[in-house]
Amino acid sequence: MSGAPQLVPPSRARTDWIGFRTIVLREFSRIVRIWGQTLVPPGVTATLYFIIFGSLIGARIGQMGGYDYMQYIAPGLIMMSVITNSYGNVVSSFFGARFGKHIEELLVSPLPNWLIVAGYVIGGLLRGLLVGLVVTVVALCFTKLTISHPYLTVAAVFLTSIVFALGGFINAVFAKNFDHISWFPTFILAPLTYLGGVFYSISLLPPWARAVSQANPILYMVNGFRYGFLGVSDVDVRLAFAIMIGFAVSLYGIAVGLMYKGIGIRE
Repeated sequence: MSGAPQLVPPSRARTDWIGFRTIVLREFSRIVRIWGQTLVPPGVTATLYFIIFGSLIGARIGQMGGYDYMQYIAPGLIMMSVITNSYGNVVSSFFGARFGKHIEELLVSPLPNWLIVAGYVIGGLLRGLLVGLVVTVVALCFTKLTISHPYLTVAAVFLTSIVFALGGFINAVFAKNFDHISWFPTFILAPLTYLGGVFYSISLLPPWARAVSQANPILYMVNGFRYGFLGVSDVDVRLAFAIMIGFAVSLYGIAVGLMYKGIGIRE
């Protein structure tokens, strides 16, 4: 019938955009809906850190790196919160999708795997940034913060959040149960974070401990972010950003490759 209206199928780009936007909006709504679990605890934890390490212990330490101790640890505490929450958001969300068996809805959709990974990573990035903002507000209640290099500060927090969101995705792919998604942050991520220069400068360490610390990638992320705020760093900032970019690209490639192989998903 020539007079009948013709249905024009949506373009592939539009279909991909709708699917990607749906994942991101679902992740964002999840963060906001349970804000008492996602945004409040990091703020409370940061407050305790500033009271104990900044006010009580910091008063005895004095200056570090040419800054008041509370100013010095503020960027590290912000970055620590970004790391743990970017990671935690993706690992819990994607493993929950696997456990609840609604990951199949994504697998049978025309959405490409690289875009599925990107959607979950953006969700982790959003939570990391929101938590980072909350902790920054808390920090401003205790100390004065100025940003020496705004673009480097933003780049450092974005890259770090992406790296650990991808790490959470990969952990969720391999996890067999809920114990497996808590093992890595407890025994690997937390020690690396605490030993990553959040509370001290590695210049205070003996040579052997300094050499060991320089093998910790979180050290470079924390110092890259601290350099953006204060203009001081224990490591070469160019090397720090090269490491962050290298990890982001490598982990994204691994995550997409795991999706294509169906490891932990189609088993």
